[in-house]
Amino acid sequence: MQFTGGWFINNYKLVGLLKKRAVLPAFFLKPDSHWGNRMVPEEIVDHVRAIADPLLTNEGMELVEVNYRRESRGWVLRLTIDKEGGVTLDDCSRVSQQVGRELDVEDFISSPYVLEVSSPGLTRPLRSEKDFIKHCNRLIKLRTVDPINSRQQFKGKLLGVSNNQIELEMEEGIVQIPLAKIAKANLEIEF
Repeated sequence: MQFTGGWFINNYKLVGLLKKRAVLPAFFLKPDSHWGNRMVPEEIVDHVRAIADPLLTNEGMELVEVNYRRESRGWVLRLTIDKEGGVTLDDCSRVSQQVGRELDVEDFISSPYVLEVSSPGLTRPLRSEKDFIKHCNRLIKLRTVDPINSRQQFKGKLLGVSNNQIELEMEEGIVQIPLAKIAKANLEIEF
């Protein structure tokens, strides 16, 4: 195995990289199957989440998101972490090393990949009811699956969460949006 690594700041996010290169023997692939005996990306994400969640909980952090996908530079395993008060470079480095060691021990990802550990940034995604509750009284931007009041894009102050819906204060007034109808939501930068 060969490892290379580095850190950079990208779009208001702190990002750590760890690249793992491995040479696979040809017998790992079945000729009649695209994935052979390898895990599909969704299984890899679930397995990585099962490894990373307890490690992050012990560090007082939260696993916001895990992505594993092919990009122009190859496969990328991206972990987004957060904690009260924000994530530091040392946090990303420590998590990258700990998760990287566990991934090496279990060795279930058969393709070379880059491990990135980053903060969610200033425009953190909001995915769960817990995320919306945590960020009440903040400016958010969201898109709904289906139109609500003839629109799908909303931006306003998150007033609260109750009965599986959020209450958003916009210039036009207050609107209630069911959590199940939200396709994507992010915090917005407030000046």
